[in-house]
Amino acid sequence: MEEFLSSCRRAAVQVNPEQPGPQFHVVLGNEACDVDSMVSALVYAYFLSKTVHSEMFALPLMNIRQSELLLRSDNVFLLRQSGLSPDLLLFRDQLDLRALHRHGRLQLTLVDHNVLPSADSVLEGAVVEVIDHHMLEREPSPSCPVTVETVGSCATLVTECIVHKAPQILDQQLAQLLYAAVVLDCVNMAPAAGKVTPKDSQYAAMLESSFPSLPPRGTLFQMLQNAKFDVSGLNTEQMLLKDMKAVSGSLNVAVSVLYITLEEFLQRAELEAELSGFCQRFGFDLLLLMTIFFTESKEPIRELAVFSHSTTCREQVSQHLEQARSPALNLHPISNPHPHIAAYQQGNTLASRKKLLPLVKDFLKDADGLLGDGEEAESGVPPTPMNSLVEGCPLNDGLPYISAQDLVEKVIKMVDRGGN
Repeated sequence: MEEFLSSCRRAAVQVNPEQPGPQFHVVLGNEACDVDSMVSALVYAYFLSKTVHSEMFALPLMNIRQSELLLRSDNVFLLRQSGLSPDLLLFRDQLDLRALHRHGRLQLTLVDHNVLPSADSVLEGAVVEVIDHHMLEREPSPSCPVTVETVGSCATLVTECIVHKAPQILDQQLAQLLYAAVVLDCVNMAPAAGKVTPKDSQYAAMLESSFPSLPPRGTLFQMLQNAKFDVSGLNTEQMLLKDMKAVSGSLNVAVSVLYITLEEFLQRAELEAELSGFCQRFGFDLLLLMTIFFTESKEPIRELAVFSHSTTCREQVSQHLEQARSPALNLHPISNPHPHIAAYQQGNTLASRKKLLPLVKDFLKDADGLLGDGEEAESGVPPTPMNSLVEGCPLNDGLPYISAQDLVEKVIKMVDRGGN
C-alpha cells in the first residue's frame, strides 16, 4: 500500500491537465472524509490498480483539503496504527478534477456517497461506478454500475468486492483498514446501536478468522472512539467542521456531529456570535447540531439543536423534525439560554445523521421562500448571497463553483419571488 500511495502522489504532482498524458481513474470518498470514506477510497483504488488492466492510473482522493486532515483525528490514528503516513494521502486541493475532466482524462468512482454535490455537478459525466451504503439518490444509468446497499459500513461492500474478485490482494494492512472502518461505523458490532447488519457481521468475522493478529474488536473500537471524540483544543468552527455534511435546496443547511454533550457546547462563550460568523463565512442559512456521547455502559445518547437567525426557518425545520415518522426522532425540547437555538433530547438513539439527512432533504424540497425580507433583517448578519450554492464540503476560501444551470435556476427563483 505504501508503494501504491507513493506512486499516486508522484503521478499527481507531475500531472499537467493542459498537456497530453495518462488518464486517471479517481476513487472519491464523500465530503465528510470520515474513516469509512477514507478507507473505502484507499482500498478500492488499490483493488483497481491490481485488477484493472489498462493504461489508466487508479488513485484515491480524499474529498477535503490537506490542511483539514488534522480535524479527522481518528483517521490519522488509524493510518499510523496501520503503518501508513498521513503524508501519503492525496487531497482535493492537490488534483484539479475539473481540468482533467475537461481534457477527457478523468473517470470517477464514488464511494460512501452516490450523488455528487451541486458544486461538483460538472464532473457527473466522469462517474463510471458507485459503491455506497446510503439511501439511493442516483438516477439509473447503463453506463454507471451502482452498488448501493444499506449496510452499516461502505467498507463492508468494498470487502465483499475484494473477497469475490481478488482475495489474493488482501493482506494484514488492508484487512486492518477495512476491519477498523466496519467496527467503527457499526459501533463495535453492537445490535443495540442499530447500525450493524448481517453482512457487516459476516465480513468482520471473515477478516477476524483470516487475520487472527488483528487487534481485538473491543480494544480497536475504543481506541478509535477515543481518537474520534478528542476535541480538546478545537475552537467552535473546527468542531463544526470536524464531522460535517451540507445539503442545499431552498436553504443551505450544514449538519455537524459534535462529540460532546449539548449542554457543554451551549455553554461556550460567545456561541451565537460564533455560529453566526460560521454561517456567514460558509453561506449557510441553518445549522443542525447532532451530539453523541456514551454512558458508562456504552449506551449512546443523542441530542439535537437547530440554529438559525430566521425564526420562521428555525421553527419550521424544528417542527418538521419533531413530526417526522420515517424515522421518528422522538425529540423532547430542553431549555437553553440562546434565543436562536432550539435544543432537544433525541429519544431515538438509533437515528444517526445518516437517517436524519433524508428528513432534511425532504423538507428542503417543499420549503421554498422561507427566508423573507423581514426574517433576513432580523438576523443582524448579511443574508446568504443568492449565488451561494453550498452543498458539498464548504471548506473553500474561494467562491463556490457555479454552473450556468445553477445561475439560471437562481435567477428564475428570484424573479418568481419578486412576482409573488
